[in-house]
Amino acid sequence: MPYKLLFVCLGNICRSPSAENIMNNLIEQAGLSDSISCDSAGTSGYHIGSSPDRRMSAAAAAKLGIKLRGRARQFEKSDFQDFDMILAMDRDNYDDILALDPTGKYHGKVRLMCDFCTRHTLKEVPDPYYGGVEGFNQVIDLLVDACEGLLHEITNQQLQA
Repeated sequence: MPYKLLFVCLGNICRSPSAENIMNNLIEQAGLSDSISCDSAGTSGYHIGSSPDRRMSAAAAAKLGIKLRGRARQFEKSDFQDFDMILAMDRDNYDDILALDPTGKYHGKVRLMCDFCTRHTLKEVPDPYYGGVEGFNQVIDLLVDACEGLLHEITNQQLQA
């Protein structure tokens, strides 16, 4: 059974679908598509059913040559059982996810995305929604760094087990 990752941001149209698609690209390049699967969700219901933000898609295409796929959905309590690791883009998302798990049973599954960065020092992936093109490019760079670190950790720990 594959190791299942869930990337979570606020609306599931910028940061988390980018992380999902970048990670899928890295997984495919590493020949691990059978071992690791990815999904994304938002803590809010603002954009349910929407495609990834066009500015985010443009940044991903320009910087990485990848197309962002997927439709926004809201994080659900069942995701705690369904996924092996849940990656929050920022502290607010992290807190919102943990609030849905009052017993703390699944807290160990929830991590901050930037914990896996090896080149960048930011602790959170900033929301680029209200900013300019640079913000979207920064998010792509951060997520590539974090996804590479995450893939390294998973392949070293989970897949060896």
